[in-house]
Parts: sequence; structure tokens; C-alpha cells
Amino acid sequence: MDGVTTAGVRADARIVARSDGRGGTALPVLDGDGPLALRRTRAAGAEARVMVVGAMSGPLGGDRFSLTASVAEGARLHVGSAAATLALPGQAKGEARYDVRLDVADGAELHWLPEQLISARGSDLYVSTRAELSTGARLVLREEQVLGRAAEEPGRLTSRLTVRVAGRAVLDQQLSCGPGAPGGWDGPAVLAGHRAVGQLVVVRPEFAESPPEPRVLGEWAALAPLAGPAVLVSAVAPDALRLRRLLDEARSLLAA
Repeated sequence: MDGVTTAGVRADARIVARSDGRGGTALPVLDGDGPLALRRTRAAGAEARVMVVGAMSGPLGGDRFSLTASVAEGARLHVGSAAATLALPGQAKGEARYDVRLDVADGAELHWLPEQLISARGSDLYVSTRAELSTGARLVLREEQVLGRAAEEPGRLTSRLTVRVAGRAVLDQQLSCGPGAPGGWDGPAVLAGHRAVGQLVVVRPEFAESPPEPRVLGEWAALAPLAGPAVLVSAVAPDALRLRRLLDEARSLLAA
């Protein structure tokens, strides 16, 4: 990782998971440091587990973070984070970026379940998550964004989530919130005054033939099958705790 410059901090991390040939998952590449330090934790059966442990604050203004995870055929990987990611204003001017790239091969499975991303007042962050899956890949992906800390106005946050299966886009959505975002983000058609928003994406080959039925999940969440072997749960909530409860209930419903 480079040091702090007028352009901010650059940090890159990479995970590669492969079948170990004995019914488990090996991690031949686990490379990250600074704000994207990676730690292997206790495995659960055939599934390898990795925790992102941030050793620094950020991303700050002008920072550039990237994290890639590749899961090869027959491997199973679970990635979480030790704490929420806090976007803050920094001495360097300009937008911060956090780019995540996930590649899941045929017969592989990835659970991508980081903690919340909190947009603090004065911050400006663009976060992009792109998942590329082969035909027989499986994915459980959760994203949660919280606009501002307690009793605080948010910074500007733009979040783009793209999921492609066998080269075909099944989901490509972007949401911008906070100062300078397009009008209406806080209106009744988008967040309706709530300060926490999240998505749960579940991809399974069997959904291509038998997708779950669309439904409303309580007052603030909805489940919708996508144009492919995937399901999207979208939720808003007054705070991070209630958002997590909604998405956990959706995971239980989908047995994910």
C-alpha cells in the first residue's frame, strides 16, 4: 500500500479461493494490508472464511480502495468484515472510491456479507460492487448503507451494484444520496425519510426454473425475482439495527 499523498491513500486487496482436493477450500492468495487487511478465520466445513480487518480510518476524501475475490470451481468462500466501514472527509480533496470485484466459477459458492457502510457528514464516496458469475455459480451478497452517524446529516454516497451471470446482466442499479445527489433521493419513491438502505442478492442455478414468488416483506422490504437465476431483496429502515433484522429475515426465508 502506498503512503498518504495529496491524492489520498491507495489500498488493494485480493483473495483467491480454490478447492483443496480434500473436500475443503484453500486460500492460495490472501493479500491485503492497511485499511484492507485480510485475516483467515476458522473454517466452517468446506467453507473458508475471511475477515476484512481495517487498520486505518477511511475511506477518506481522495482515497482509492479496491478488493477482489475469485472463487474457483468447487470452492466455497465466506467474506465478512470486523467492523463497519466509515466514509469520512479527508485532507485530500475529491471523491473517494471503493471498488469491489467478485468472480465466482461454475460449481463455486461465495457469501459476501460485510458490515454496514456509514456515510459521515462531509464525506464523498463512490462505491462499486461488480459480481461476475458462471452459469452454475452460487452467491449470497448483502449490502447495507447508513446515511450519517447518530443525529448527523449524511455525506454524499453513490453506490452501484452489478451482478452478471454467464455474461448476462441480471442486476445493474445505482443509488446516490446526500448533498449534491439528484433530487428525490429522500422522497417517498426512494428512501422516504429513512436513513438505512440495503440489498440482499441470492443467486442459485435452480432459481432459473423455479424462482421464489415476489412478495412484500413487512412494511419496508420487498422480494423480487430477477431476469435470471437470482432474487433481489430491497429494504429501507430507520436505522442499521432494523435494516439488519429485515435482511436477516429475508436470508432465513431464502435459506441463504
